[in-house]
Amino acid sequence: MTFAQLSLSLIFVAIPLGLTLWLKLGLEKDIIIATVRSIVQLLIIGYILTFVFEADHPVYIVLMIMLMIGAATQNVIKKGSGIPGITWMVFFTLIAVESLSMLILLGFGIIPDEPEQIIPISGMIIGNCMVLSLLFLNKFKDEVERSDETIELILSMGGKPEIAIRKSLRSAIQTSMIPTIEGQKTMGLVQLPGMMSGLIIGGADPIEAVMYQLLILFLILNNAAMASVMVGYMAYPKLFNKKLQFVGLKYD
Repeated sequence: MTFAQLSLSLIFVAIPLGLTLWLKLGLEKDIIIATVRSIVQLLIIGYILTFVFEADHPVYIVLMIMLMIGAATQNVIKKGSGIPGITWMVFFTLIAVESLSMLILLGFGIIPDEPEQIIPISGMIIGNCMVLSLLFLNKFKDEVERSDETIELILSMGGKPEIAIRKSLRSAIQTSMIPTIEGQKTMGLVQLPGMMSGLIIGGADPIEAVMYQLLILFLILNNAAMASVMVGYMAYPKLFNKKLQFVGLKYD
């Protein structure tokens, strides 16, 4: 694809822009900003990846992954306001899930030790962990705020914090995992996944594309479980003080 062909694809931006102007939705500024940012950010990352792939050095690969983890953490912690230490919880979770995933992928020889393989797959792992952490935190905070009286009642009757918070925690974990599980059930029937479609467009054999897509689906399922469980079990103790009293969310 040439830059001229890419510029023609801006027609797909002009259509929603025209619709929002016509319906007076007030989204014109957001659409323009999103379009410009996506162009600039993706072009920059494209040149950076070209350099990293050509250099083929572990240091650059690690730096690239840490950059993605840092950006994802910053995006998630906005939803985690009210939970002390959420920044480090999310940061640790992303590193742990990425490290375990890569240890299995590279240790068992599932993917080759090449930046062209490691970085894109790491991006998918980190990106999905980010989305799932956002889903979990959003639901968890809502559950805690709605169940604060029930939590305090259980504590007053001698219940431990883990028992008092169990229902809210499990509900939030389930909510964050369900979209991933349900999405896998219809994969290939309702939609052709992005990675599979990209490989096929790039000329890869359809069966090989399917195998790579299945790998990503299994990784995403792992992300759904690990991210929500790790963030949840690190976050809930922060809602109680040293005397095991419920203090709830702490907004500045």
